[in-house]
Amino acid sequence: MSPEMTTEVGKLDAAPSTHLQLFSLSGRTIVITGGGRGLGLTLASAVIDAGGHVACLDIAPEPVADEWTKLLRAAKSENLTATYHRCDVTSETELKAVLDSIAKTAAENHAELSGVVACAGIQQEVPALEYPAADFDRILRVNVTGVFLTAKHTANIMVERGVKGSIVLIGSMSGQIANRGLTCSAYNTSKAAVQQMCRSLAQEWGQYGIRINTLSPGYIRTAMTDELLAAKPGVEKIWMAGALLQRLGVPDDFKAPAIFLLADGSKFMTGADLRVDGGHCASA
Repeated sequence: MSPEMTTEVGKLDAAPSTHLQLFSLSGRTIVITGGGRGLGLTLASAVIDAGGHVACLDIAPEPVADEWTKLLRAAKSENLTATYHRCDVTSETELKAVLDSIAKTAAENHAELSGVVACAGIQQEVPALEYPAADFDRILRVNVTGVFLTAKHTANIMVERGVKGSIVLIGSMSGQIANRGLTCSAYNTSKAAVQQMCRSLAQEWGQYGIRINTLSPGYIRTAMTDELLAAKPGVEKIWMAGALLQRLGVPDDFKAPAIFLLADGSKFMTGADLRVDGGHCASA
C-alpha cells in the first residue's frame, strides 16, 4: 500500500469522531422558547442528547410533568443542566431579564449561551371573513413580535459576550403555502413574516458571527392536531393526499434538523429556510 493510500485510510478511520463533533453542542447552553410542552420540549431533549445544557421558557407555570421528568433524568445522567423559566415572550422586560439571567449562569458554568430556538407560537382557526382584529393582532404579537424579541435579546447577549452563535426560528411550510382544509390566515401570515424576518436579521448580524435560520415543519401529529383531526376527520384525508411519505410528522422528526442548525455542521448556513414537511410542498 502506498503512503498516500495509508494516509487516506487514516483519515477515514478518524472521520466518525469528526463528524460527531459537527453535531455536538458540548460546552454550550441553548434556550428553547415554548419549551414547556410539545415540539419545544422535544427539541429541548434533543439538545441534551447532543451534549448541550438547555434552558426552557414557556408561559405555562410548569412544563408537562412526565416529559420534564424524563428530560431532567437524561440531563443528570450526562452531567448537564436543564432549567425551566416561566416567561411571556411578548413582554420585552420580562424576556430580557430571563435571558440575561440564563446567560450569566451559563457563563459561570463555562457553557456560554450559544443558541436559541424560538419555538413559542399559537394557532387559531377562524374564517378570514370573520376574523376579529384583536385575535389577528394576538397571533402576530406572539408569533412574530415574540420571535423577534427572542432573537434580538439573544443576539445582543452574543454580541456583548463575543459569542458566535446560532439562532433558529421555528417557521412553517404554512409560510409558503395556503393550507388546504384550514382557515388560518393569521397563522400563515405570521409564519411568512418569520421567514422574511430571518433573512433580514441574517443580513444584519452576519458581521458578528451570528447565524440565523428558520426550520419549517409540515403537518405534525401532536395532542392539538389530534383534537383538530378528531373534530374534522375530512382534514386528515386532505393532508394525507399530499403526504409523499404516507404519514404526517411527529415531533421527533425535527430533532436532528434543529441540532444541525444549532451546531457547527451548518456553520456556513444563514438566512436560509430548512423545510421538513414530508414532501407536502413538493406535491401539487
